[in-house]
Amino acid sequence: MKIRAVCRGNPEVLPGKKYKTGINKIALAGPTMVDAQGLVGDSICNGKHHGGVEQAIYLEGSIDLSWWENELGRALPPGIFGENLIIEGLDNRTLAAGDRFAIGDVLLEVTSPRMPCATFAARMSEPGMVKRYARAARGGAYCRVLTAGLIEAGQDVALMPYDGERVSLPEMMATFGRSLSQDDRQRYLAAPINDRWKQDIRRAIS
Repeated sequence: MKIRAVCRGNPEVLPGKKYKTGINKIALAGPTMVDAQGLVGDSICNGKHHGGVEQAIYLEGSIDLSWWENELGRALPPGIFGENLIIEGLDNRTLAAGDRFAIGDVLLEVTSPRMPCATFAARMSEPGMVKRYARAARGGAYCRVLTAGLIEAGQDVALMPYDGERVSLPEMMATFGRSLSQDDRQRYLAAPINDRWKQDIRRAIS
């Protein structure tokens, strides 16, 4: 696999909205620094729900973006979903929490799927896009940065699957906001999933 594009956003106000967002990412030329907070210079305007060390990098697989191009009947330029990275040859549905991507010196670890929101719907201007994205169960991956460094389009990407019990991104999307069985709670809490998700699970059983 390779990096097809590295994308970064600037604050802007979408049509019909009053708040600023950095969801509209633009593909970059040349190397870009990645640190614990993500791509250096990338705009995160809503820190409550986006960004932070558990969601430092958001990536999409090229297989899923191609699927969405067919589904929506239009070309999707790099960054349109708000993604920081597009990985050539990746199918998001195969990913699980704890899977790692090695890109040069950079090491990323998958923490959770991207869950669609109203800002995403406004960006896409597609009827029912939030439900369509969730129903498709092809959510992109949020990652924490384990090792910082420089990345750029064209670099090779090595995928290292998590060697523990897998909690897949489609499963996390399907169970989001729902009660988990005792076995599933234990499995989720044992996996290196997003700390925000773990906090929600613990609150639900406290």
